[in-house]
Amino acid sequence: MDHICGMMFFILGMWMLLTARRRRLFQKRLMAAKRETDKKYKRVGELLQQHADDDNTLLDGAQGSSTFRKNGMQELNDNSLEHISNAKRRHIAALILARGGSKGIPLKNIKMLAGVPLIGWVIRAALDSGVFDSVWVSTDHDEIASVARAWGAQVHRRSPEVSKDSSSSLDTIREFCRLNSGVDVICNIQATSPCLHPHHLKEAVECITKEGCDSVFSVVRRHHFRWQEVKDEGCQCTEPLNLNPACRLRRQDWDGELCENGSFYFATKELVKNGLLQGGKMKYFEMKPEYSVDIDVDIDWPVAEQRVRRFGYFGKNKPEVVKLLLCNLSGCLTDGQIYISENGEEMVSINTRDQAGIDMLKKKQVKVIMIEKDPIAKALADKLSQRMSCLILQDVDDKLEKVQELMEEEGLEWKEVAYLGNDEPDVKCLELAGLSAVPVDAPTVTLNHAKYICRNAAGHGVVREFAEYILQLKNGAELNLQKHILGEIDGQDYEKQIRNSEYNCPRKAAKSAA
Repeated sequence: MDHICGMMFFILGMWMLLTARRRRLFQKRLMAAKRETDKKYKRVGELLQQHADDDNTLLDGAQGSSTFRKNGMQELNDNSLEHISNAKRRHIAALILARGGSKGIPLKNIKMLAGVPLIGWVIRAALDSGVFDSVWVSTDHDEIASVARAWGAQVHRRSPEVSKDSSSSLDTIREFCRLNSGVDVICNIQATSPCLHPHHLKEAVECITKEGCDSVFSVVRRHHFRWQEVKDEGCQCTEPLNLNPACRLRRQDWDGELCENGSFYFATKELVKNGLLQGGKMKYFEMKPEYSVDIDVDIDWPVAEQRVRRFGYFGKNKPEVVKLLLCNLSGCLTDGQIYISENGEEMVSINTRDQAGIDMLKKKQVKVIMIEKDPIAKALADKLSQRMSCLILQDVDDKLEKVQELMEEEGLEWKEVAYLGNDEPDVKCLELAGLSAVPVDAPTVTLNHAKYICRNAAGHGVVREFAEYILQLKNGAELNLQKHILGEIDGQDYEKQIRNSEYNCPRKAAKSAA
């Protein structure tokens, strides 16, 4: 019996000893875990502070730490810390290559396309997309650099080594990457793609930021049967590449092929340094055919101009909502000259095409008001008002203030106003209006602030041209709405609409003007 009791006391003592050791071990592990958790909390706070500083948010590291403590039942492990570290936004830069020595079309990158310099279309799309930390134009030409800055881009002056005819785009991008070490992702946007929209760039960049891709490039789906030339002396031979001549597929039975349209190429800095624009984890971004426009030779220009008027991006303000056109009397409706007769009567010259343009706008419920800074004879003002069938406001010293009064009376916003000006007092209104234009002979001070530069001079049909431009945009918006309702149109139907459009067809426009 004594032996059994001794064994029980021994077992009880061992159990108590083991329990005490386990308790001490548990306390040590608990303290170690607490220290590790405190380190993690501190690291998370630092990362959140850094992220907040980058994004100008009000969240600081201490708040981030306390937030995690309040929701602290969630586990913070190494993987979560790594995820937060990778979430730090990288610097994404847009780079538009615009060399001055274009062979096909001299200085084509700043040639006017539908009233806007060619690079202006893509600069506007890149800036309005909101996905880029910086937007650059790489050029070797002073005039291109000046236009780029006027449209809001920074300028990278490329070196002579990458400005030669034999230089590749990748050479220039690598130079830019080397000189701007803070850039993590480069988006090479082609200047000759004027139908690029901000939403294309927004959707494509998510492949980099959310899906972890290393490169993304734009493509268009084509349904072209391709043949390969077989060079043989004395014989023009060929072989099919993507079809069986004995069994030609119908368009609707074939998915087509993906072809690069050159609009943009996203690539990480590491890829560019290795001499690649496409590599690593790759993904394509498909654009619709109507947005895939490329300009290499003069013959492309008229087609591109019609396409961009219908499918181009005109800014954040939607042009189809224009309800009021404000137009300068002197310098727009007239050529600015005042003729004085022997009897002392004042006379001006107007173009009947401008009168027709005003009538076209009024039929589309767009109100037209003329503004004149200097007072003119009452009899002349009354005659002009009667002839043009619109209100004329005289002796307007502060045009911005007057326009704002008119907008308040009409209950309009700036996006619903179109403005046709011609001189320095018009600059602010040109910048704020949803649509704005100047005659081709306007002073330089206004050219850089207008959204559209007319081909016609003041007093020679500039009002008619701007009226047609406004109506083209309104009609294009209506067409796009119908297209979304009734379904997509194919390429042949699109080209047919381009040819038959009342406002897009030069012959019909000339006939109407006559």
